[in-house]
Amino acid sequence: MALYRFRVTFEDYDDVSREVDIKSTQTFADLHYAIHQSIGFNPDYSSSFYISNDQWTKGEEIAFKPNERKANRGITLMENAKLSNFIDDPHQKFYYTSNFERPFDFHVELVKILDETPGVTYPATVKSSGEPPKQFGNVYNPTVASVANEDFDFLNEMEYNPEETEDFEEVSESGSSSREDGDDDSEHNEEDEFGGDFSDDEHFDDDNRGGGRGRNDDY
Repeated sequence: MALYRFRVTFEDYDDVSREVDIKSTQTFADLHYAIHQSIGFNPDYSSSFYISNDQWTKGEEIAFKPNERKANRGITLMENAKLSNFIDDPHQKFYYTSNFERPFDFHVELVKILDETPGVTYPATVKSSGEPPKQFGNVYNPTVASVANEDFDFLNEMEYNPEETEDFEEVSESGSSSREDGDDDSEHNEEDEFGGDFSDDEHFDDDNRGGGRGRNDDY
């Protein structure tokens, strides 16, 4: 009986790989469990294989625990899909996504077709390289997120520059700004500044008349 040897690599972790031997009569579900066992992942999550070309473009999907939409569409199930029915190339490739809620993507490539070795239980991991990432290493922790928000330094995060403080208005306890108060004083000062010159109409007229005569005398 023919035996398939698949090389399995993480799409985002090139240094981690596994080689798995599996019978041609076994299913994609068997390969799914074998991959998870080889990297220490829990296999009980919705996952899919996709028939792929040399560029790892996704084609026909073969699913494990599909959602209702996929099931209603009549998607092929892993447990019903024998490997030999989907091998058309001696280097057949499958794109594989494990756990759609927290996905890891893999490249699965057929590298050899062998004869079965008597006495060996298949699937079997025959080669292992690299330490895989933790399956749930990036789980969202609301407690940590809450603490992080409490420690958020708004001014620093917004690249606040202390030298720009003069552009900010100081707000008093009454709610009015010092600049607004200053505007009132400024208007008052302007009135005082010119009030001495123009408040006395009599002096103003005298100065103007005198100035006028002086200019006329020059001519």
